[in-house]
Amino acid sequence: MVRAGFRMLVDSQPDLEVVGEAGDGQAALDLLTQVTADVVLMDVRMPVLDGVEATRRILHGDAPPRVIVLTTFDLDEYAFAALQAGASAFLLKDAAPPDLLAAIRAVQAGDAVVAPSTTRRLLDHFVQPSGSRAVVSGTTARRLADVTDREREVLSLIARGLTNPEIAASLFLSEATVKTHVGRLLAKTDSRDRVQLVLLALEAGLG
Repeated sequence: MVRAGFRMLVDSQPDLEVVGEAGDGQAALDLLTQVTADVVLMDVRMPVLDGVEATRRILHGDAPPRVIVLTTFDLDEYAFAALQAGASAFLLKDAAPPDLLAAIRAVQAGDAVVAPSTTRRLLDHFVQPSGSRAVVSGTTARRLADVTDREREVLSLIARGLTNPEIAASLFLSEATVKTHVGRLLAKTDSRDRVQLVLLALEAGLG
């Protein structure tokens, strides 16, 4: 029923088309050997192969589609595991239809989307009750070694879920300057997209 609802929503859009459906993660992997998809809507809890592992395997392929993970459960471990697996977006199934459609289009265009509530929970997950943060790993420290103070400010605001216009307003910068900072952050930290920047910032305690 859920898949039928998503199909109706997506197929109602003139620029979007559903090319296939699968009942579990393994079926999704098999289907993607037969059809070409730009974006995959992936459930987290499924039989045979869960959505996190299915996402990881899909993204290890050649020219993989981008993945939006959908779940009923707004829980840290699902969000973090899915994003670490390479998902470009994490949204709840009760997201408003316009939000889901916007996420599909954003991800297809190369952007990344994380539900604001998920961002907040991820922040809470990485901040200890005492206010101290987890020790930064050597790998994370090396990825941030060449990042400037201004870029760290931008990275911190990205981790809090702010958009480029919001970051620009917060730091009294132009949107073009923020976009430049984001591009440099992606290059310096070897991050694929904005989601990976969020994860890096959280691991570094910059949220």
